[in-house]
Amino acid sequence: MGKPTGFIEYLREQPVDRTPHERVRDWKEFHHHMEEKRLRQQAARCMDCGVPFCHTGKLVSGMASGCPINNLIPEWNDLVYRGLWREALERLHLTNNFPEFTGRVCPAPCEGSCVLGITNPPVTIKTIEAAIIDRGWEEGWVVPEPPKTRTGKKVAVIGSGPAGLAAAAQLNRAGHSVTVLERADRPGGLLMYGIPNMKLDKRAVVERRLKLMEQEGIKFVCNANVGENVEPQLLLKDFDAIVICTGATRPRDLPVEGRHLKGIHFAMEYLTASTKALLDGNADASPIHARGKDVVVIGGGDTGTDCVATAMRHGCKSITQIEIMPKPPMDRAPDNPWPEWPKIYKMDYGQEEAAAKFGADPRAYQRTVKRFNGDANGAVKEVVTVGIVWEKNEKGQLIPVEVPGTEEVQPAQLVLLAMGFLGPEQELLKDLEIETDERSNIKAEHGKFATNVKGVFAAGDCRRGQSLVVWAINEGRGAARECDRYLMGETELP
Repeated sequence: MGKPTGFIEYLREQPVDRTPHERVRDWKEFHHHMEEKRLRQQAARCMDCGVPFCHTGKLVSGMASGCPINNLIPEWNDLVYRGLWREALERLHLTNNFPEFTGRVCPAPCEGSCVLGITNPPVTIKTIEAAIIDRGWEEGWVVPEPPKTRTGKKVAVIGSGPAGLAAAAQLNRAGHSVTVLERADRPGGLLMYGIPNMKLDKRAVVERRLKLMEQEGIKFVCNANVGENVEPQLLLKDFDAIVICTGATRPRDLPVEGRHLKGIHFAMEYLTASTKALLDGNADASPIHARGKDVVVIGGGDTGTDCVATAMRHGCKSITQIEIMPKPPMDRAPDNPWPEWPKIYKMDYGQEEAAAKFGADPRAYQRTVKRFNGDANGAVKEVVTVGIVWEKNEKGQLIPVEVPGTEEVQPAQLVLLAMGFLGPEQELLKDLEIETDERSNIKAEHGKFATNVKGVFAAGDCRRGQSLVVWAINEGRGAARECDRYLMGETELP
């Protein structure tokens, strides 16, 4: 390492965010860039550890530990410290097709398993990753790289989220002719409509990469809903192979009294409508709007946070986020050791914005919804919640148990259900006669990605269940490798 004592000399720093009061007035990304001198100092904190865990990409206690796509983090940290930005970009692109996406939306399991993090704040890996790729675009180093020769093989990729895009990019690199089918009006899947613009800019970041992929020879077909206006069996005849990357888009519902009331929506309905209105030119034209309303978000994950932040920009009257789990500790608990993902309390950007306006973290922990009350017009007007404790049942499983006397009623004219996803939609899988597992995900072994139907592969959330963008990229690349091997008998894809 160029600076063996860097981790001793420099403290962890991150880019300064735009203030919550400023950023909730627009839909622009909320991070400022960090100057090069400070970035190089942050890269110098990478400590040349004997066994780096940051790029291991393993599941520990069911959570990601280290980078799932095995980014060569110590290598490009060293290159950034030495000012060799173009070489750092080359190392970054060896493992990651879309570092401008992961550098913005990944929760950074690499930092959770950073060896320096055992005793000090970890290296700002995610910040450095984003800086490398952003500089690459600014300097003109990221250019179309179409394959020199074509194989004559045709592959259809169903779904244009992170898994589908990664599979398409790799298969195109191998020389196959790739067509990506997307049922929405714009390609990008989760990256386009599932993540708000202030977290991942659609025009400046997502569409820029999609345009480059088109220049490399990938064809995107939108409004192509396979199973409805595209015949699945014809795809089997027209293409030499198919890669299914449809995601886990069946949301978990909340079947309690009053669920039928108007004003109760799944989170993705809300986020999609908001982003589509913004991209169509009028953010205020969203058919699901929070302006002047008491908003309740049910679910404490990233999607719930995105709903909070979107409602803040819509000008909600109040915001509450219901979280069934206990409030995490400020530091790692004894049963959550390094290099596991640190389950500690933090406020993400949405909670910061709500706290700045309303004076407190909007999350209410260890509570669940008992029922929704409606008004005379059949619209939701109140949410009734109750406190819970987690206790073990006769099978030793932890279950939520209501605490008597803890019912609370709060006003709500907009309720957003952000409680996760159950798996892929089943109609397409039935049409293609794809086997599924006990969780309704596509049955395809990780590492092979082949389904029971010859020439059909699966990758991403539709195969593994709801997960991270970075795992989707891992799977898309892996499925492309195995698809290439199926088509050609061998493969040189990583």
